[in-house]
Amino acid sequence: MYQTKIAGLGSYVPENVVTNDDLSKVMDTNDAWIQERTGITERRHIKKGDGNSTAVMGMKAAKVALERSGISKDDIDLIVFATLSPDYYFPGCGVQVQEMLDIHTCPALDVRNQCSGFIYALSVADQFIKTGMYKNVLVIGSENHSGGLDFTTRGRGVSVIFGDGAGAAVLTQSDHNGQGILSTHLHSEGKHALELSLKGPSTMHWVPEIIAENPQGDDIPYYPYMNGQFVFKNAVVRFSEVIMEGLQANGLEVKDIDMLIPHQANLRISQFIQQKFKLEDDQVYNNIQKYGNTTAASIPIALTEAWEEGKVKEGDTVVLAAFGSGFTWASAVIKW
Repeated sequence: MYQTKIAGLGSYVPENVVTNDDLSKVMDTNDAWIQERTGITERRHIKKGDGNSTAVMGMKAAKVALERSGISKDDIDLIVFATLSPDYYFPGCGVQVQEMLDIHTCPALDVRNQCSGFIYALSVADQFIKTGMYKNVLVIGSENHSGGLDFTTRGRGVSVIFGDGAGAAVLTQSDHNGQGILSTHLHSEGKHALELSLKGPSTMHWVPEIIAENPQGDDIPYYPYMNGQFVFKNAVVRFSEVIMEGLQANGLEVKDIDMLIPHQANLRISQFIQQKFKLEDDQVYNNIQKYGNTTAASIPIALTEAWEEGKVKEGDTVVLAAFGSGFTWASAVIKW
């Protein structure tokens, strides 16, 4: 059985900064209201004409990760792309990135697990590498939320939270025993699927049907819906469970965590988990304040920044954890 090592990390966010004050000009909200509920002060949004899309941002992050890994694009055996906001219904973003990077005819796989998407994608890549089927895998998480949000007072509970961006990791086969991805842990609970969802447009709610059912536009089902309090209550429980599952699977304790990188859903959730586990500020990395919730991109963006800032070092025990729509939740334990 081989070990899977992260050989390179990269991230990309659009240049367009949208502050809480900017949002207060288009909806009934303010900086204090948003910060109190989410911890967010600003986020990045794609701007019309800047050339960005989910796939394009993923490609930009992947280029950085590839350069840092020292692995040629021609040696990539598999692409795994996680997103809830693909450029098209089909084809998926994985093949788009493959074309943009001029990568040979390796397989490209798309993962639709929302906020848990990057860890799910990481787990898929890890299994392929550990079994020896593939040697080098490019894993990407990228999201374009801003184009599908309701920027009116009606939608403020959701729209103030989300931002755009991408992160990527190049995984490679390693014989270095004890270093790399130690384990991944994946879960879901479908009975709560609609508590955080986007029902349409879809094959259940095509655009003509939506317009016919809602001629006044009073109840538009093609904006995201979130039962905020219910999601929060489930998130803090599942985050705790899946972090402990990862630690126990590797004979580790909370005190062994050098860096916890949670999915950047809400700063209050991260702070709750930090306090519950009695972790110091330098043991938890948060950047939701700058970027908002970038769903499948949030963990790779945060992991990349933590590494760039020297907060993730060789020999560190790094724990990734996520919870989101589905409900899905997941963790990964990595020896850096």
